[in-house]
Amino acid sequence: MQQTVKREYWLISGLLFFFFFAWSSSYSLFSIWLHRVIGLSGAETGYVFAANAVAALLIQPFYGALQDRLGLSRKLLVWIGLLLCAAAPFSIYVYGNLLAQNVVLGAVVGAAFLALAMLAGVGVIESYTERVSRHMGFEFGTTRMWGSLGWAAATCVAGVVFNIDPDIAFYMSSAAGVMFLLILSQLDLNRLNPPGLQKSGAAPVRMADLWQLLKMPHFWAFSVYLTGVCGIYMIYEQQFPVYFASFFATPQEGTSAYGYLNSSQVLIEAALLLLAPWLVSRTGAKYGLILAGAIMFVRILGSGLATDVWTVAACKMLHAIEVPILLVSVFKYISLNFDVRLSASIYLVGFHFAQQLTAMLLSPVVGYGYDQFGFANVYILMAGLVGACLLLSWNLLRPDPVRAVEKTALPDALALPAIAQSVTRYEP
Repeated sequence: MQQTVKREYWLISGLLFFFFFAWSSSYSLFSIWLHRVIGLSGAETGYVFAANAVAALLIQPFYGALQDRLGLSRKLLVWIGLLLCAAAPFSIYVYGNLLAQNVVLGAVVGAAFLALAMLAGVGVIESYTERVSRHMGFEFGTTRMWGSLGWAAATCVAGVVFNIDPDIAFYMSSAAGVMFLLILSQLDLNRLNPPGLQKSGAAPVRMADLWQLLKMPHFWAFSVYLTGVCGIYMIYEQQFPVYFASFFATPQEGTSAYGYLNSSQVLIEAALLLLAPWLVSRTGAKYGLILAGAIMFVRILGSGLATDVWTVAACKMLHAIEVPILLVSVFKYISLNFDVRLSASIYLVGFHFAQQLTAMLLSPVVGYGYDQFGFANVYILMAGLVGACLLLSWNLLRPDPVRAVEKTALPDALALPAIAQSVTRYEP
């Protein structure tokens, strides 16, 4: 069984690597592509991001409910992999031409594709990874690390090839989609002993379970944090590459520099994913979320007050600390406060849906603000909103219930591995 677990760990890690490689290739420089290649203004770029958010908003609940019903089935992942393979022909021959001729039509068509393949697909692959890690007995954090490595690898290359020909980045995305499907073809959890995959004896997910979830006050309290803190932060991220590139003499120099900076940030992020379970086990899920939110606040405010490229780069590097804490805290908070059978629905609806809702409502307004008042002034205002929502979440989020592992009188050297493992190996 140990050999089987090791094999499944590497297959899942490979899926994460190539999914994030495909996503990063197409999306890490997306705002620069819209601005420089397509020629959209800040406001028009905001409308495109709003359309992406609306599409993801509609698809995420469907993906979450479907994945919870499918359990460990690969069917939804196959669909996402096929869409990744189509990234290059769609973006080059359909999406770009539509945006150049009709921004509204292009935004709608492109949003549907991006949401189905990536913006909602990321929640499926991450929740699937968490579910498999819980059943198979390996850490979510160490597996998710490979997703960060995939993003870093793609961003480093994309920042260079973009200046040669932006289409190359989209071909990289499709190639990664092919690798994703090849690895997925080797992942067959049905061949394992079924009792080993169903330790919990959980009943199948029904629509009544999902409806009951929406009636829970603490679900909506969790969503307040995700909407007000993570959602605003997501809008901040959308056109940050354009802001960063503006500190350089030429757009080409700024694009290359951003690619290297983003890759460095994600490599550090990947390393810190190994430590995040230990840290969150000490802070608890609630205060892990608060800590991640505080780092977001500092980064947004710092970007608004920055006067040189080194300060902006330092703010970007804070992302490497924030993301591991946020991801592990989100999954731990879900496991401690909700039915784990609904983990995919809660993650996609609570986490990604809330982010996309905020992006849908505010992206056009923020894009207009960039054009009229400048990035720095808008960032300071956004930091104020994040700070207010963070204070509200401090009172609304639930603290962790007392866990048996916290009461165990073990020496630290023995207790720490058990605590770290409890972050992702949840038992209902």
